[in-house]
Amino acid sequence: MFYEFLYPLGDEHIFFNVFRYITFRSAMAAVTAFLICVIFGPWIIRCLKRIRAVGSTKRPHAEEIHGFYKDKKETPTMGGVLIILSVLFSNFLWMNFHNRFSILVIIVILWYGILGFVDDYLKIRFQDTKGISSRTKLIGQLSLAAIFAVYLYLDPTFDTKITVPFFKNVVWVLGIFYIPLVICVMVGTSNAINLTDGMDGLAIGCFCFATAAFGVIAYLTGNFVFADYLNIQYIESTGELAVIAGSLIGAGIGFLWWNAPPASVFMGDTGSLALGGALGAIVIFVKQELVLLIIGGVFAWEAFSVIIQIISFKLTGKRIFLMSPFHHHLQLKGWPDTKVTIRLWIIALILALIGLSTLKLR
Repeated sequence: MFYEFLYPLGDEHIFFNVFRYITFRSAMAAVTAFLICVIFGPWIIRCLKRIRAVGSTKRPHAEEIHGFYKDKKETPTMGGVLIILSVLFSNFLWMNFHNRFSILVIIVILWYGILGFVDDYLKIRFQDTKGISSRTKLIGQLSLAAIFAVYLYLDPTFDTKITVPFFKNVVWVLGIFYIPLVICVMVGTSNAINLTDGMDGLAIGCFCFATAAFGVIAYLTGNFVFADYLNIQYIESTGELAVIAGSLIGAGIGFLWWNAPPASVFMGDTGSLALGGALGAIVIFVKQELVLLIIGGVFAWEAFSVIIQIISFKLTGKRIFLMSPFHHHLQLKGWPDTKVTIRLWIIALILALIGLSTLKLR
């Protein structure tokens, strides 16, 4: 809104030119989203408690970890509502409504957020951990991802090239195979963050580090001078994604204010699916799909640990980890929850820095 109405006033006074700068609006989007979370967090939490938005903490075939959650039976879930509302209002104030990439990310946040909300609601309504069926959830994720993939593939201004980290002139042109890549990135990122969301502050902290890195990449990718200097693909208008990233980071830190151990609220699938979808969309638009495996390494490993565990058990009848996702393995090894969370945050920060370094180390 500010960009639309105040920037044109730059002809009247030089002060209004500040609304043109992506860096300024990104910072303000982050601050706005953070303040909304901190100020309205207690009210949202009270509302969730009032409607008994408390799901079952017991998981089938996971009796070993039930003891870790005995003190969290009354902690409300669906806190992702607070994140989504903060992001939407912040972007209403600071985003450029003429930027298609920003609009598309907002659509992803809403679609995946609603999908997660329905899942959380059913878990609360019937007091079990099933929610909507896995097949229904996957179809909901795949449908939007497929629409995006086809849209980008058919867009003549958006090519199907992807860059390879650490190699200067290696570019893969995927053609029709770009469609399954987009689907895998969006759905995979969404589910990976959902799997990581199992400890107070774990997923949201790692998410903020990853989103900050891709926010920087989005800004550089959308700036011809920086893109040329770094020898990365210049993609017009992707710089505006930094504003979206700023709002996501601000909302994430604001949510962490209430989700830090001991958590006053959980994000639930409402938050994790929406955040994962948004991050995946940003990654696709800036064409750094392979770098996601580095910057989002914590999320990737959490997801891979589940896959490895399932394959091992089906083939050999034995488990590689005490329990998956990996953070539960560390719990059962005797690590305190806070130690697991903080150490994985540290790893997420290091991976984000390594991922950013790939822009220059070519």
